[in-house]
Amino acid sequence: MLSNTSSHGLAFFKATMLSIFTLLFMLFAFSVTAAEDKFSFDTPAQRESFLKLTAELRCPMCQNQNIADSDAMIAHDMRRKVYALLKQGKTEQEVIEFMKSRYGDFVHYQPPVTAATLWLWGGPVLFIFIALIVVVRRKSVTPPEDMAAKLAKADEMLEREKE
Repeated sequence: MLSNTSSHGLAFFKATMLSIFTLLFMLFAFSVTAAEDKFSFDTPAQRESFLKLTAELRCPMCQNQNIADSDAMIAHDMRRKVYALLKQGKTEQEVIEFMKSRYGDFVHYQPPVTAATLWLWGGPVLFIFIALIVVVRRKSVTPPEDMAAKLAKADEMLEREKE
């Protein structure tokens, strides 16, 4: 009789633990889906604008990811703001200008040409130009080789060795 009671208790324990694990799994699953951004758009063009903008805007926290790919909280906030601005009827350029005014020019992957960013655009060209000048000057500075004189000298050395 004792063994029957203990096996009944073990079955009850297993059923309870299974229920607890199932409940925890469901809570976790719902929390993960709740964290995802869900956006509904009025038109396909609005959706395309959203996808384009989230690919063009850089996450200020990650710095090497756009806000579409970033999982940082600020990227979530920025996606929601882009969505809200597009729903208000703002154009893509207006959304970009809003984000630039809030986060700076760094937030857009295509920085404008300004006095502060001019070295980014002109630096590589200037470096290549200077490198070409150095290479050309080095080649023109080297004295021309007189192959006939070198051959005559080598022949003379060979003749001396033979003697």
